[in-house]
Amino acid sequence: MTAKADFTEEEWNLVREGPPAAGVLVLMAQGGGSFRETWALAKSYTEARKQPGQSQLLDELASEKPDVERYPTREEQERHALTGLREAIAVLEQKATPEEVEGYRTFVLDVARKVAEAHEEEGEPISAAEQAAIEKVASSIRTPQGPVSTDTRE
Repeated sequence: MTAKADFTEEEWNLVREGPPAAGVLVLMAQGGGSFRETWALAKSYTEARKQPGQSQLLDELASEKPDVERYPTREEQERHALTGLREAIAVLEQKATPEEVEGYRTFVLDVARKVAEAHEEEGEPISAAEQAAIEKVASSIRTPQGPVSTDTRE
């Protein structure tokens, strides 16, 4: 099992920042986000902590505060988020098991979806801009075998 201790501080920060960066990217997709979307980001970590045991890596990740640097523009936020997610996946592919990497990908997309679903935009549960952000996140964490599902239905 892979744990926080298996990473350098810099590597762990990349891995730790991935899920909330995906959430913030979706939050900003429709113009800046709402309180409900911010709450959904934090709540996704609370829910993950209530379901420990999938992997030590995810348990340790969920136990930390979902913190990510905010940038002044959506473009900067997107660039930093997607670059960070690609780098986090590269680190995980070197140090974690394939199952742990897939669990991380799933967690990242789960956070992004929960943020998108937290507040209806234009009468839709997930706006076109939010769906596009989720697809960019999925593309950045794509498996070598093909795309990650961006289906937002449970």
